[in-house]
Amino acid sequence: MIIGNDEIIKIKGLKTYFHTDDGVVKAVDGVDFDIRKGETMGLVGESACGKTVTSLSIMRLVESPPGKIEEGEVLYKGENLLKISQKRMRKVRGNEISMIFQEPMTSLNPVFTIGRQLSEVLILHQNMSKNEALDKSEEMIKLVGIPRPREILKGYSHELSGGMRQRAMIAMALSCNPSL
Repeated sequence: MIIGNDEIIKIKGLKTYFHTDDGVVKAVDGVDFDIRKGETMGLVGESACGKTVTSLSIMRLVESPPGKIEEGEVLYKGENLLKISQKRMRKVRGNEISMIFQEPMTSLNPVFTIGRQLSEVLILHQNMSKNEALDKSEEMIKLVGIPRPREILKGYSHELSGGMRQRAMIAMALSCNPSL
C-alpha cells in the first residue's frame, strides 16, 4: 500500500480480537483511518467500543494472549508497524509515536522519581546525557504548566495530584518531539 507524502500514519483493516473462554471478542473489527502532518484527529465513541484497543494495537501493546492483532496494516511513514521487529518497535514507541494513557498511575512507576522517569525516556530515545535529560525534563515540566519543576522532578507520582500526574505524562509523551 502506498502512503501519501503528507500522511504520517494510515490504518487499514485493523482487527484486534480477544480470545476468551467464552469465545472471541472482536474489540477492533476493520478500522480504517489516516492522519496527515499537522492534522488533529479525535477517536470518539461510547465506553468499551475499542478506542483504547485501537491505540494499543497501533503501538503493539496489546497483551497476547488473550489479545491478538488478527489482520490489517499500520503504516507509519510507509513502514508497517505490525511487521517490524520488537527492537525497531521499541525505537518507534515513545520516540516517534507517543501515547498518553488515561490513567497516569498505571503508567508512572511509584518507586522512581518523576525526574528519573522523564529523563530515562530522553536518555534512551534521544541519546542525552543524564544532565541534559534532567534539564530537558525540567523544561518539559514547565511547558505543561506544573509549578516548582525542580521540586516536582525530585518527587514521586503519589505526591502529585491527578491533574499534575496527567501533565507529567503529557510532558513525557512530548519530550522526544514525536511525529504522532
